[in-house]
Amino acid sequence: MRNESPASGRRVPPDVVDVVVENLTPMVDGGRFMAKATVGRVLRVEADVFAHGHDLVRALVRWRQEGRRQWDEAPMSPLGNDRLAGNVVPAALGCIEIEVVGALDALATWARDSRRRLEAGRPDPLDAEIGAALLVEAAEELVDRVAPERVEGVRSLAEKVHGGLDLALLDELEAERGLLTRRAILPDEATTVRTKAVAARERAAFSSWYELFPRSASPDQDRPGTLQDVVDRLAYIEELGFDIVYLPPVHPIGRTGRKGPGNSTESGPGDVGSPWAVGGLEGGHTAVAPELGTLADFDRLVAAAAARGMEIALDIAFQASPDHPWVREHEGWFRHRPDGTIACAENPPKRYEDIYPLDFHTDDREGLWRELLGVVLFWVDHGVRIFRVDNPHTKPFAFWEWLISEVKRDYPEVVFLSEAFTRPKVMHRLAKLGFDQSYTYFTWRDTKWEIEQYFEELAHGPGAAYFRPNVWPNTPDILAKSLQRGGRPSFVSRLVLAAGLSANYGIYGPVFELLWDKPASPGGEEYLGSEKYEVHHHDLESPKSIRQVVARVNALRRAHPALQHDEGLRFRPIDNDQLVAWTKSDPSGSDTVIAVVNLDWQWEQSGFVELDLSELGIAEGDAFEAHDVLTEQTFVWRGGRNFVKLDPREMPAHLLEIRTLPPPPAASPATSAPSSP
Repeated sequence: MRNESPASGRRVPPDVVDVVVENLTPMVDGGRFMAKATVGRVLRVEADVFAHGHDLVRALVRWRQEGRRQWDEAPMSPLGNDRLAGNVVPAALGCIEIEVVGALDALATWARDSRRRLEAGRPDPLDAEIGAALLVEAAEELVDRVAPERVEGVRSLAEKVHGGLDLALLDELEAERGLLTRRAILPDEATTVRTKAVAARERAAFSSWYELFPRSASPDQDRPGTLQDVVDRLAYIEELGFDIVYLPPVHPIGRTGRKGPGNSTESGPGDVGSPWAVGGLEGGHTAVAPELGTLADFDRLVAAAAARGMEIALDIAFQASPDHPWVREHEGWFRHRPDGTIACAENPPKRYEDIYPLDFHTDDREGLWRELLGVVLFWVDHGVRIFRVDNPHTKPFAFWEWLISEVKRDYPEVVFLSEAFTRPKVMHRLAKLGFDQSYTYFTWRDTKWEIEQYFEELAHGPGAAYFRPNVWPNTPDILAKSLQRGGRPSFVSRLVLAAGLSANYGIYGPVFELLWDKPASPGGEEYLGSEKYEVHHHDLESPKSIRQVVARVNALRRAHPALQHDEGLRFRPIDNDQLVAWTKSDPSGSDTVIAVVNLDWQWEQSGFVELDLSELGIAEGDAFEAHDVLTEQTFVWRGGRNFVKLDPREMPAHLLEIRTLPPPPAASPATSAPSSP
């Protein structure tokens, strides 16, 4: 007896589960964290779905907004080797529940086996009856899922099959395969595996960032810049093609321990200090530095950016200057040394005498954490929906998971960028915890091998399910070695690499487009005359500016969906180690861009790039145009192997749009030329 009592010592056979669903992707750490998705974009879901024996299986992918009852669903298609894929398209922000439901496909198995018997001349007289019954069941499973006339079509097909089965009827059934995959899978037939994703808005997936210091935005040499000057600078930034304007902290700057030029520990009365030394007598993280303006000025900046289709991103630096109100009011929120003094920030041998780190394990942890959440929500109330978070890797993981979930509970449209130049596993953990975008190691990837290996990992590695890269050629902290040595060609090539390889990228300007390349010391990465400690006045009309190149690159990004996604990146063979070539395609395959960059900033380099013509939608042997948006040159290429030559003194890169050519007119018999030998 199957249901013997366990006390009898006899084992009870388990229920039979015919279908296995496993290796579901995307799934992050077994479902502990959520994969990333984007509202309105396809999220590809895959799973292995199979059964014992020879029966065929079918599967549906289903999804719904967390907390809702209604599911959307789509059939999954075979990829080979028992792997199936289906597309999820989130319609709203927030957590998306996803499940793959698999079951035996008795109808498909019957159709396959009946065809084999008919083709072998050994028909089974019961096949017609069995098939007709299965088609009647299929029609019932399609009710309320497709139009009534299509359900009736399946019922009519059942009647035909019942009247006698032949190969023509099986062909007719095969033509309805797409319809039949949409039928319901009943719960008692199903094997279900679940995962989750979090859907963000489009700007989390595709964005172009421009960082600037408001105090260096003044057109007047006799005064520092203000928030109003940033308002006036928006037209210039819009012309460059950026959609996010990122500001370092705009709060009052402490005077105690204030840094002088070049990070000097000696400062004078006229020195402005580092914006990351947050807090002074005028207020802390919810105040605006008086020299920049007022909170009303900030509100006007947010509104002015929105009127141009842009957004203001604000730096969140959870640390305090010695003059911050928190130091007076909540001394217990900071770490103390044995002598009773508060410890300044350190990353030995570096010391930051102007900054006190917060103690996230303080006895008043709840009070501190809620205060920091209140800072973010304060700026959300003032229209900020994008935050670049300074050094998140120096705060507990649990804090970020809590804070981000708390913010997104009411404001799921908020985007957080993680500025964590640290160990890979730490960077990835922060992304899993909820950061929408993450800084990368691109700044230090210079050779062809390094670039290809790293971006293959970003676009197609396991982290691609949750780690959205945001690529920067420079930051206020990092003047990359590549930019120090190569002059204009290096800036252009790094721009094209960043903007062409990643859907999210940014530059720190105007120093980038004005080609600032002088380090504070040989071999160092700090800028000479760093804006972190000084006010500068930039000549935006300088003849050496590459602003037109930047504008063309961003215009191409806006015009081509291929450059707005990361999963379509494919590096292409090219027979020169100084040239790196790639294509990017959008998920539909309807748009592709080709890029080639010369990594040699001194000498002309050439080679043959090998393309996949099927990816370009071009038949073998057909000619096509490759139009370079950087130079407005157009090349006529034919076949999958084409010659490129890049002189860095002219332009070190190609960004190529593909244009098909109309077929040549047919020659009349009287005028046709003889074929070439």
